[in-house]
Order: sequence, then C-alpha cells, then structure tokens
Amino acid sequence: MSSRGLWADVALRAAWARADWAAILYEYRRAAGLTQRQLEPLIGLPQPHISAIESRRRVVKTADVKARITEGLQVPPELRAAGQSQGYAEWDPSGELRDRIAHAHVSGRMDLRTADWIGRVLAEHRRAEDELSGPDLWPVVRAQLDAVTRLIPGTTGATADRLMLLAAEHAHWLSWVAWQEEKRGPALAWIDLAHGWAVDGGHPDMASWAQRVRAHYSLEHGDPIRALRTAEGARFAGPRPLSPAAEAAAVHQEAMAAAQLGERDRAVRLAEQAHGLALRAPDEGERPGWLYWLDATRARLQAADAAYACQRWADAAAGFREGLSALAGFPRDHAYYRARLEDAERRA
Repeated sequence: MSSRGLWADVALRAAWARADWAAILYEYRRAAGLTQRQLEPLIGLPQPHISAIESRRRVVKTADVKARITEGLQVPPELRAAGQSQGYAEWDPSGELRDRIAHAHVSGRMDLRTADWIGRVLAEHRRAEDELSGPDLWPVVRAQLDAVTRLIPGTTGATADRLMLLAAEHAHWLSWVAWQEEKRGPALAWIDLAHGWAVDGGHPDMASWAQRVRAHYSLEHGDPIRALRTAEGARFAGPRPLSPAAEAAAVHQEAMAAAQLGERDRAVRLAEQAHGLALRAPDEGERPGWLYWLDATRARLQAADAAYACQRWADAAAGFREGLSALAGFPRDHAYYRARLEDAERRA
C-alpha cells in the first residue's frame, strides 16, 4: 500500500489531528505493518529514539524532528493544513468558505484524483465516528472540506456537481458532530450549507437527507411540529425521485415526529412504509454513501423505534431484541437500543 493509502486509516488521521506524535508513529507502523527498525530510514531517526517517542519518554518539540516525520511519512496536504491553522478548529463555517463556493472567482486545474481520495477518506470517517471521538477528527474533516471547495472554482457540469455533493457530505458530517457536542447554532449552519450545496449540485438524495437531519434536530430540541413539517419536505427534495433508502430515512423521521404529536395511526402507517422502502435497497452499493448503515437489521430497529414512540411496547421490544445482536461493533448505537429494549420490556 502506498504511503498516501495508509493515511486513509482513521486512527492515524485522528492521531495527527491531536498532534500526538507518539500515536502518529505507532499508528503509522500499525497500518503499514512496520517495526520500529523499519521506520528508521523513512524518518531519519534511530530506533531507540523512535522507541522513546512512542513510549512517551521523549517529547517531540523541535521543528526539525516534526518536519522529518511529516516528510518521511508523506503526510497528505489536507492534513498538513489541518495542523497549521486554528481556523480548522472553529465550530462555525467561515465567511470565506461560503464566499468561495458562492462566487467561484478563481479558476485552476481540476484534480479529480484528490476529490476521489478525499471522498474515500470521508467514508472511513463516517464508519469510525461511532468509536472515535468526532472532535478529534473535526480539524481533519474541516481541512478536507477546504480542499474540496478549492477544487470547485473553474469547474463546470458534472464535475462541479460531483464536487458540490462531496462538499455537502462533509458539511453534513461537521453538522452532526457539532450537534453531538451541543453546538446547536454551528450544527444548523453546517446542515443548511449541506442542503444548499446538495440542491445547487442537483443531488436530491443528499438534499432530502439534510432536511431529514434538520427534522431530527427539531425533534430532539422539543419541536415536533417543525420536525414533522421538515420531514414532510424531505420526501420531496427535487425534480427527480429519491432513492428507496433516502426516502425510507425521510419517511421514518416523519413517523417519529407524528408519533410525538400523538398521531399514532399515521406514525404506524409511515413506519411500515419506511421499513418497506429500506428493504428495497438490500445491498450497500444501492444506498447513498451516508446511508451505508441502513441494512435490513437497521431497518428493523428503526421500525421498533417507531413502535416505541407509539407506545406499542411489546412490538418495540420484539424488534429491539431481534436486531440488537448485530450492533456489537457499534457501541453507541448498541447502548441506545439496549436502553430502549429494557424500557420497552418494563412497560410491556
């Protein structure tokens, strides 16, 4: 595997974002399958020195050693940028970022290989966010978004549309992490950017998903009326029909909002519709990248969640029981559904 390919490893990227030089060396060796002795010629440091850094007996302080490691391990440009600017640690989207996409006044050579690379890396971030801290990865993803938006000026047609989708996917990820960290204002700003960029690029699935996420935020914030209106709008996000998986996500959110408003018959009907739509996309390749997780098991768990919201305790408990074992690799989701199961069993 090339050095650049190694840097797709999320734990390695998170170590870089923390500027944890001991972890950077260790995670790089783990990903590459190298010994400390084999790392010597790459970074120009003797094995005892590498050992001392990894064991934290020696702290990397000098610019020379940092430069050796950075150059020797071929750290990608977007990661180097993330480590150089405090702007990437700020929660709010910058005005300069908005302006860059709004006006696209600088033209340059388009590099689709960079876009493909960043897209693959973002997919890894999505899968790892359940186990790694979102804030640890924040400056990395924020720098990746900056790299994507710098590619957009001067592009047209399908290439520009593709980059707009990639920018929207990054903004959605940033919104989700900001919301989890209780940064409500920035979370809403990022999801609005995601929706706008998806619409501008002609991507109804992402536009619908961004509205669905906004509906989820409203529901969590105690505003089911707004959540229901937003979720209803998510079902009709553009001139082209949604994919089954994207429509399933929107309909499920509508069901959850209807249940909280006491419209249980409507919620049950919508939940059944959402479950059926989700089962129409059984293979991961048939779903948008951000809905990689919506397999048959997750569809069943979502149906159980809707039953729980409708106070159909026995149905909810049965659904949670059926799907819980498949969440062993997702500790946060497992804890959520386990708590739901225990409460539903107590109420049944």
